Parts: sequence; structure tokens; C-alpha cells
Amino acid sequence: MVRLGLSSGLAIAAFSLAILLSHPVAAQQAAAVNRGVVEIESSGSTGVSLRLVEDLANLVDDGATRRVLPVVGKGALQMMVDLKYLRGIDMAILPIDVLEYAKAKRLYPGIESSLTYITKLHNDEFHLLARSDIKDIAGLKERKVNVDLPGSGTAITATRVFETLKIPVAMTNDPQEVALDKLRRGQIAAIAFVAGKPAPLFVSLKREQGIHFLAVPVNAEIASSYIPTRLSREDYPELVPEDTPVETIAVGNVLAVTELRQVPERFRNVANFVDIFFTGFQSLLTPGHHPKWNEVNLAAEVEGWRRYAPAEQWLQRNMQIVKAPSPEVLQTMFSRFLDERRQAIGQGIMSQQDKDALFQQFQSWQREQPR
Repeated sequence: MVRLGLSSGLAIAAFSLAILLSHPVAAQQAAAVNRGVVEIESSGSTGVSLRLVEDLANLVDDGATRRVLPVVGKGALQMMVDLKYLRGIDMAILPIDVLEYAKAKRLYPGIESSLTYITKLHNDEFHLLARSDIKDIAGLKERKVNVDLPGSGTAITATRVFETLKIPVAMTNDPQEVALDKLRRGQIAAIAFVAGKPAPLFVSLKREQGIHFLAVPVNAEIASSYIPTRLSREDYPELVPEDTPVETIAVGNVLAVTELRQVPERFRNVANFVDIFFTGFQSLLTPGHHPKWNEVNLAAEVEGWRRYAPAEQWLQRNMQIVKAPSPEVLQTMFSRFLDERRQAIGQGIMSQQDKDALFQQFQSWQREQPR
């Protein structure tokens, strides 16, 4: 038997007591760190989604009771599965067509019943960059087209678009930077890429390099799932001629949330997040935040998706606030309307000074109208 001296015994007792006392302190610290945390998964660092999550974190975080934790995901399909099954993931920014794709391919039967959406977010444009010898999208028949990694948002949208247009292509799955090098060498015919314009991957490219964007025709079936839009010289000065914008489509995104009613604390955290996000939404439209926030309409309905109950309840209580755009947003919308209208009738872009003067006239006219 080993006998301990008095001093050794006291030391061990003190050490044991310190351990016992430290447990409540550690538990309190853990509770404080985790208080009000919500985790939002988004696509990689080169996309718009992560920037939007960072803006949300800056809006919501208060340093004590609320915190947004960004999580970088890998591919739209994987993020949808993560949202349903991965521990801790409360929300994810998902392309709208990923749920339609999963249902059509019967990948995860019944998954739509466990996912709802808080709001529709921004649109990402479908870019189709091809060699100059390919004149239109039909010229890609049986050619190699890179669609990014399997399960990515680009792969999903490209698959649906080519299937709808009945243009069979040989899809490759290289990272886009690798695919761009292969395109320059003539090893593939085109690159499909879904990204918010202007996409950094394409900004420095020039038509003189033997590449150009292809137009994407919009039929009734495509228009039922996607938004007609265009790539302009303003987006890509070295790739798009001034007077010939490239018609294409855009993919909407949603802020989706998993089923949390059986996890009261997380459900409460997300509900609090919704309240702060929706209440402070107008601040996201100010300079210093990503310009894609200007595309967001909190009240927009998304076909095929159910609205998250706390978000629906907030909208019902505050519908008049949501419907009224701020003066800054209204002026931006007015400016875009003028640009698109004048382009459509073959007129040049109006100067900002003239736009401002015309907008002031519009506001004066608006004030004089009967309520």
C-alpha cells in the first residue's frame, strides 16, 4: 500500500475540488458560446452565396445572444442532403432547381416534405462560354461541355437545359479553372457555369482569345423554371459587344431551412434569426453590402416550396412594410427601367444626372396622386 503525506493528500483534494468546480463553469461557457447560434451552409468562396451569408452575420450577430456561423458546402445536391441530415446545419442557400431535379431523378423520395424556405434570394446567371467556331448552342451537339463537379448547381442546371432543348452533349466534370485552360487549348467545346454576374472567372477574358458567350433560347418549359435575362457589355466589357447583349437564363436561390420543430432550441434560434433578418432587411440594400440583395423580394412565392412558418407569420404581420421599397431601391429600379427601355427602342443610355432629374419629377408626380 502506498501512503501519502498530509501535504500530498491536501494537494490531491484541492485538485479534485477544482475539477468539480470547473465543470459548471465550463458548462456555462459552452452554453454562452452556443446561445442563439444558427449555421448556414452555402457554396464555395468564389460564389455570391457566401458573401450574402457574411452580410447576414454582420446584420444578425450581437456578440452575446445571436450569431450566424457560415459553413462552406460542396455542391447543391450535397448541401440539400446536409440540410436534412447533417447535425447542426439549420439553413442553406440552395438553387431552386435542385429540388425539382432531385424529384425528377427520384434521388431522395419525400425530401421536399422536410425542407421549407424562408425567402427567395438572388439570381445566378447561366453562362455558356464556347470556342468562336461554335456559333450557337445547337453547335454543341455531341461536343464536350464542362459542367463543373457532379452534383453542383451548374451540373444540375446544365443537365436540365440541354435535356429540355434536346441537345445531347458529352458532359465533363473538371473544376472550372481547369476547364477554362482546356477550352483555350481546344480540348473541350464549351464551359457551362452558373454564377452571379459578373463572374470573376470570366471578367478578364477577351473575345480576341477565340471565345464568346452563346445565347440560351427560352421556350415555355425553360421559362417555367428559369428567369430570362441577358449578359451585357456592362457585365463583361471585353467579351460582350456593346449593342449585342447575350440572351440567357438565371437560376433563383432560396434560403432553405430544415425541419426543426422537434428541436425547440434550434427552432427558436432560427425564428429569432428570421425576425432580425426581415426587420433589418432594408439595411442590406445600402452601400457596403453585396448588390445582389437588390434582387431580393422577401414576399416572393417560390413554386414547389413551402414557406417556413415563422417567416410566413412575420410577412403576414408586416406585409405593408415589405411591399413598400425604400427610396434608394425605387430609384435603382427606376434607373434600370430607363436603361432597358431605351435599349429596347434603340436609344443610348441616359446620363445619371438626367436620370436623377427625371426621378425627382416622378416623385413629385407621385406625391400629387390621390391616395
